[in-house]
Amino acid sequence: MNRLKEYHIQFVALELGNHHFEFEVNDQFFEHFEFSQIQHGKVKVTVELEKMERMMVYNINLTGEVLVTCDRCTNEFYYTLSDNEKLIVKLGSEYLEESEDVVVIPDSEYKFDMSPYIYEFIHLALPARLLHPDDEDGNSTCDPDMLKRLQKLAPAETIDPRWEALKKLNTDTN
Repeated sequence: MNRLKEYHIQFVALELGNHHFEFEVNDQFFEHFEFSQIQHGKVKVTVELEKMERMMVYNINLTGEVLVTCDRCTNEFYYTLSDNEKLIVKLGSEYLEESEDVVVIPDSEYKFDMSPYIYEFIHLALPARLLHPDDEDGNSTCDPDMLKRLQKLAPAETIDPRWEALKKLNTDTN
């Protein structure tokens, strides 16, 4: 049984024009993807589908939060994400990914599985570096003990002697 069946859109019976779909992504969704960076979260996915004769345009909106690991202190925290993506699906003779946002599916298909694209778009909505957000005063909310350990392990800051010589030249001219 395909547990991700609820993320399939049966487009063949839809009339030409605009259609609205909503999906809830939760922990069970992420369990289906073996090496997912995310294991826990709740994301609302809204899909606005514009169906044309031989093409469909999916405008996808993601809002929610996912549990991630901080790259600095390694503690977990909930990251709030919000993103909009666009996916164009064309009908053709065989399956083909023309580009990162254009997919061709066979004419014989009657449904489109959104789950791999939702999964990918959620991960693309994450920043390259995941850090605890700063508090209202601009201070890190990372684990203070871990920050102290990292500070102790950080190499001593050494200044390149060439920069020191340049700084001296700058102060001599003033």
